[in-house]
Amino acid sequence: MNIEEWKSQIKRGTLEFCILLLIRQQSSYGYEIISILDKYPIIAAKENTIYPLLRRLLKEEYISSSWQEGTEGLPPRKYYSITDKGQEYIGAMSAEWENLLDAIKEIKGE
Repeated sequence: MNIEEWKSQIKRGTLEFCILLLIRQQSSYGYEIISILDKYPIIAAKENTIYPLLRRLLKEEYISSSWQEGTEGLPPRKYYSITDKGQEYIGAMSAEWENLLDAIKEIKGE
């Protein structure tokens, strides 16, 4: 495995968590989520990855969606918000993330 393959594995394991964290901070639409993630190359993802993930999170009821009219002639946008079930899921994911970070720090000798 090379570094690019390893980075791909990291992305797959953390992308859902990062999307939920963003949506928890504020309701967002798909392109906005993609734009924010683009700032972080290790987790940046394209539309063909983000939108199916958002649909799955909707189906699993971790997020909800609503259409909001655009301003200044922009089309309506589908905004995603975190649900109570999503909040619980983020809490569980956060605990596991901290456990992972602690284990890595310990293994590294920090």
